[in-house]
Amino acid sequence: MSTKELAEGLAAEQVDSLAAVLAAVRGGGLPTRPDLTRRLGLGRNVVSQRVTQLIDAGLLDEGRLAPSTGGRPSRELRFRAEVGCLLVAELGATELQAGLSDLDGVPLAQRTEACDVAAGPEATLARLEQIFDELLADRPVPVPVWGVGIGLPGPVEFSKGRPIAPPIMPGWDGYPVRDRLSATYQAPAWVDNDVNVMALGELRTGIGRNELELLYVKVGTGIGAGLISAGRLHRGAQGAAGDIGHVSVLDDDSVLCRCGNTGCLEALAGGYALSRDGLTAAQSGRSAALAQVLAATGSITARDVTAAAGAGDPASLALLTRSGRLVGRVLATLVNFYNPSLIVIGGQVSSGGDIFLGELRRTVYGRSTALSARDLRIKTSPLGDRAGLLGAAFLVADQLFSPECLGQWISNGSPAGRPDLSDDGVAA
Repeated sequence: MSTKELAEGLAAEQVDSLAAVLAAVRGGGLPTRPDLTRRLGLGRNVVSQRVTQLIDAGLLDEGRLAPSTGGRPSRELRFRAEVGCLLVAELGATELQAGLSDLDGVPLAQRTEACDVAAGPEATLARLEQIFDELLADRPVPVPVWGVGIGLPGPVEFSKGRPIAPPIMPGWDGYPVRDRLSATYQAPAWVDNDVNVMALGELRTGIGRNELELLYVKVGTGIGAGLISAGRLHRGAQGAAGDIGHVSVLDDDSVLCRCGNTGCLEALAGGYALSRDGLTAAQSGRSAALAQVLAATGSITARDVTAAAGAGDPASLALLTRSGRLVGRVLATLVNFYNPSLIVIGGQVSSGGDIFLGELRRTVYGRSTALSARDLRIKTSPLGDRAGLLGAAFLVADQLFSPECLGQWISNGSPAGRPDLSDDGVAA
């Protein structure tokens, strides 16, 4: 259905003003009708009509009288975030996070467990759906599912909600993730790259709040970036923007990346690379600390390398320093090209603290132009693992309450039971 084919004859300009009023109230601060009139530049009668429509639809309610400013006091308006819920998830290479949030993105419940995304979509999504069902069953009062949002650790064709040739996700290429989840829960679903949803989480609730030009970088098993431009997520033409893990950083054919190419940043500096090179250091005798870990556990992880580096192990220090330097080189190129005001670093490798981040910062500032780096800040993510679930909730809410989508369901009072709403891949 096109954005012009709106329910019950609502005109496009009516839907635009409805969405604007709703967004202003969702933004917080308990505004009144006069506040909305001043803020949105709409006529007083238009604002009053739209507020009434939104109250009748069950999306807003009126609260206490606001303090008088000299005229007749007005009532504060509140978004009814509790009338529906959102199912949200972030899948990583080795971990699954699933949660339930209200319509304002506030977490209501969360579950985290180990998983192997390489097990394929059937097994992984079946487990995710089981967790979703358990979270819904645990609610004291049943609430309808208004939407589903999920981040995947690979390239996602956003308009179709499916991963495309994801290097670390065998068996997932072209799998209809969105269609499966929307059919299962009879609600619209949206699927995006995991780093994009993390960037949204930081933009809305983290240190990226109110930033217009932001770069979120996840350095985990793989490496990716989420780009915020003019305060909006930039996905690119096909949804593949920010896939910096497969930028070539070395002319070295000896290390094959899981994408099939050589010299990729991810293959040389990501968590998988640290694990691989740490194992080699342990087996060769170059790292006594890692050799002890290997003898005790039978494996080496990226966390083992960062922990050993923090304890002063020379081989681990060298690996973590090299990772920070290589990531920093790519980010310096992005700084010169894109000129962000803030770079937020997340992911398990960033837990290496000053060793990794110190080298990354030195490289970025040293290789960026003076103007592009003059006011640039580079910080670690304060949200940590929570960024993905928060961002997935905002992804869904932004879509549901966009003019393009809102006009198709508001006359029914709810998008529940409308899995078709996400078919157009609307990008609010």
